[in-house]
Amino acid sequence: MNGQDIYKFVNSELSNLSESVESIKLGSFNLQLWIPIFRLVGYCLLVLSLFDIIEQFIPPGFMNPAWEFKTMGMLVERTPVPLLGFMLVFAGGLDWRNKWELILLKFLSWLTLIVGILYLLLIPVGVMNTIRLNQASTAQIDLQSNQQTAQASEFEKQVNQATPEQLVNVLRQQGQQVDGKNPQEVKSQVLSQVAQAKDRIKTQATDNIASRRLTLLKNSVKWILGALVAGAFFITMWKSSYWAR
Repeated sequence: MNGQDIYKFVNSELSNLSESVESIKLGSFNLQLWIPIFRLVGYCLLVLSLFDIIEQFIPPGFMNPAWEFKTMGMLVERTPVPLLGFMLVFAGGLDWRNKWELILLKFLSWLTLIVGILYLLLIPVGVMNTIRLNQASTAQIDLQSNQQTAQASEFEKQVNQATPEQLVNVLRQQGQQVDGKNPQEVKSQVLSQVAQAKDRIKTQATDNIASRRLTLLKNSVKWILGALVAGAFFITMWKSSYWAR
């Protein structure tokens, strides 16, 4: 390669480098135009999240495990909105900021730490409410089952103590036709049906308890793990926004 070729090669590389620099400058300029819009969207998302939280807490239902559990689920399910809002607000660091934003950024940075801690505190609350709701649900189903079993047992007692004439009247009150049938045979059939009904009541109660418990545990695990992840992300965001403090 002679001197003229080297000169052409250097000029070509310098021209490419100049184009790259101009492209970077243009990209930086375009980013500068978009960052204020990103921040505006971020502020909007944070305000909308605040409205959702206020709505959920009016009226408050503290010490009510069902309300606390539902509120925990709402907060966890809607975590992406405030998380994205904070990310967009912090976009671009301190560049292209108004003076009033500097104080607001400091407040928002500390707010991410507070929010992160609150999410972590939801974990023991969620565990306790899961236990309380499971106990309440089990007690409710057991009460209904015992009432139905008691009614069946009372009917069984009436059938056992009834004379043939009384048995006919009792069965007619239940909407059953006994004309032309052997009273003793009918009595045996009725007692067998009552025994089967009592077994069904117990089985249905057991199935309902298991079904409700499974649904409760699925939501509890999802929301507890979600609270853990959300808390960790908000605290990480607080650490990453040290420049705002």
